[in-house]
Amino acid sequence: MTHVVIVGAGPAGLAAAEHALAAGAEVTVLDQADAPGGQYHRGASQRFDALLSRCAWWPEATVWAVEGKRVHVLRGPADGTDRRRHTLEPDALILATGAHDRVLPFPGWQLPGVFTAGAAQALAKGERVAAGRRVLVAGAGPFLLPVAESLLDVGAGVLAVLEANPARTVLSGWSWRAAGHAGKMNELVRYAAKLARHRVPYRTGRAVVEARGDDRVREAVTARVRSDWSVVPGTERTHEVDALCVGHGFVPQPELAVAAGCVLDGGFVRVGDDQRTSVEGVFAAGELTGIGGAAAAAAEGAVAGWAAAGRTPGRALLQQRDHTRAFARLLAAAHPIGAAWPGWLRDDTVVCRCEETSYRDLKSAVADPAAPGPHALKLGTRAGLGPCQGRMCGAAVADLCGGAERHHRPIAQPIRLGELADPKETPA
Repeated sequence: MTHVVIVGAGPAGLAAAEHALAAGAEVTVLDQADAPGGQYHRGASQRFDALLSRCAWWPEATVWAVEGKRVHVLRGPADGTDRRRHTLEPDALILATGAHDRVLPFPGWQLPGVFTAGAAQALAKGERVAAGRRVLVAGAGPFLLPVAESLLDVGAGVLAVLEANPARTVLSGWSWRAAGHAGKMNELVRYAAKLARHRVPYRTGRAVVEARGDDRVREAVTARVRSDWSVVPGTERTHEVDALCVGHGFVPQPELAVAAGCVLDGGFVRVGDDQRTSVEGVFAAGELTGIGGAAAAAAEGAVAGWAAAGRTPGRALLQQRDHTRAFARLLAAAHPIGAAWPGWLRDDTVVCRCEETSYRDLKSAVADPAAPGPHALKLGTRAGLGPCQGRMCGAAVADLCGGAERHHRPIAQPIRLGELADPKETPA
């Protein structure tokens, strides 16, 4: 029987598990969280109990290294001191590691009370905790709408939802071309109705360009921005807030794919028609191959699960995958990142919060003719080399430095020296 290991238990990983099982494979599912579902299904993990009862389900499992199809795992709470090391050598590996929030820096974004959109939603959905009483939701992308909904559900006062792109750009995606995606259009209508009931305005062409406060955020400064996100002078407005939730879409988490040797294309893992990567026996699905939302991730996971089990994906699965990908392309066109956003920054704006690297530091390093490239620039400024390893600032630093590099890290996730040196690694 073919043994398939799936890393990630979000929409893509769970769909992959379901279809790999249907194809007759033995399945092991790993996830760092203690419950399945990922961000999208947070708080509703019980719906997957039946599926995971048919798999080997490893919650709180950190994959710290990948060598081709060989997977090195630490099992146990991330802050625990007795995590156990294991090695898995499956016949096929499916990477469904998802994505995380993309947040563009602006003056004051490091203040307490400034949340990523995903963090605010996780608090609301997972802990039933509101980020604040007077909350402004801002950035770009359709994800702002479910974030606002989650905040309203736990009693937060949402002042407004601000989409930086102008109305004509947004409508280019949410137009008659989306008519073939009735489910998504119904979802949009539901969000709009929710905002209307709570009298929350949705404004386009406006962005948060500064957060102010002493010990925490107290004010948010917004401004009208042009289609390239340059600020229109004289349009600044100040809002009293106790929380600010900001997100500018998502960036993938390809560290394990890079460690496995997979070829990237524009920062995403390159896959074939059956979700196969450039590495034999390794497949990828979900946001790792392109930001497309839960439906697209699940459709890709279904194809990957079938193919990883050694079966040919059916035509219906492939058509569904292609259908959801087409909608994802529409949304990408509707919510782009404006090239002029660095104009929001001041010289003392912190760009890398872990290392407190300022915009001035980055500009000086980029202008230095002796700097031999992005890697040396990171070493010189420390941007992206802190505890988060560039997960928060990486995309922004790449934009500001004129390019991005993905380096193979033999150790993809934090591991203690004692854990690394422990000779009692357990094959599984």
